This record gives sequence, C-alpha cells and structure tokens, in this order.
Amino acid sequence: MKTIGLIGGMSWESSVEYYRIINEEVKKRLGGLHSAKCLLYSVDFEEIERYQAVGDWDKAGELLGNVAHSLEKGGAEFIVICTNTMHKVIETIKEKINIPILHIAEATANQIKKSNITTVGLLGTKYTMEQDFYKSRIESNGIQVLVPNHTEREMINKVIYEELCLGNIQQSSRYYYKKVIKSLVDNGAEGIILGCTEIGLLVKQEDSEVLLFDTTVIHAIEAVNMAIEK
Repeated sequence: MKTIGLIGGMSWESSVEYYRIINEEVKKRLGGLHSAKCLLYSVDFEEIERYQAVGDWDKAGELLGNVAHSLEKGGAEFIVICTNTMHKVIETIKEKINIPILHIAEATANQIKKSNITTVGLLGTKYTMEQDFYKSRIESNGIQVLVPNHTEREMINKVIYEELCLGNIQQSSRYYYKKVIKSLVDNGAEGIILGCTEIGLLVKQEDSEVLLFDTTVIHAIEAVNMAIEK
C-alpha cells in the first residue's frame, strides 16, 4: 500500500471527511484491521484565504508547494490536495516535488464519463466557478460545464466561506443550493459537480433530481485506488 500525502485544512471540516472516507474505503476493500497509510499536513486556512482574497496565488502556491515537499520528505508517495480551489496552483506545487499529484478535476471528469453525461452544472467557490483552471480540465474530457449566474455565484461562495468552512449547516442555505441546482438542470445540466469539498456537508443526493458528483468522495476513493493498485 502506498503512503498518501494529504494537504488539508482548507477547510479542516472537509479534511475530516477525506480521512474518514479514505480509511473506510481501505477497510471495506482489505478487511480486518487495515487502514490507510497516510500523512496529513493541515495548513492554517486563514493564511491561504487571505492570499485568495487578494489574488496572490503565487504566494499560496509557494506555501502549498513547501507543504507538499515536506510530505514527500516524510515518505508520501503521491499528493492529494484536499480542496478544489487550490488546484489552481497545482503547477507551482509540482515544481517542488518529485511525486505525482492526484488531480481532483481529472478524477471527477472520469467519474462523469462513466455515467455517460455530457453536460454538468458546477457549484464551488467563485474562483472555481469563474476561472478556467478547473472548468477546462472537465471540458477537455468532452463535457460541457454550466455555472450559475453572477448573483447565485456570489451567494454560493458566501455560504462556503461564512458557513460551511466553519461547520455551520443552515437549512436556508440548503434550500438556496437546491434552487440553484434546479435552475442548472432546467438549463440543460444532466448532473451537478459539487466542486467545493465542503458542499457535500450541505447538499446530498436526495436534494437533487439529477446525479450529484461529490468531489470529496470521488477524490478520496480515487486516492485509495492509487494507494492499493498493484
């Protein structure tokens, strides 16, 4: 079994889910007392969020690159960045290490293709929904990506940073997300990407008439695939 290097803390609320899902999946597949071999480096999200807010992605990338380097030195054999948004700086992180990074958007695109879906709606931080670094990875797999309108994007982002990252689950926010999902479906989405690792804490499959692709679950399970592959 390979040792997984987890870059977490963005937010720790979703990093907990990664740790739980990875270990449950290993136990399910290998049985007995098996659990995942992993190293977790949990960053201070306040520092990362400040870099995001002012657009200093170089500083954020350098910080996470140093974290990845520490994980590699500690024995990690591949890296999992436990957040969608910070895949924006994946190339900077790669420059600091000699081990692979498991890309969350690639894992998600592969899962979408298995479902024979060609058009998806994307929910996430405003950076993930509005910038090209994430959508292009999905679209390069022949999948069309729809995003909510500007007002909806701002509200979705607000809920992520002011509620979900703090572990605050509000029923009113769930209703709002469900409304946005329905709007995306009405515009042609055959499935919805929960493209922020905290959204799965709020929205479940029963909240949508179409298939939800929870990136936290997809990424974590793909990490197990990579860790135990022969």
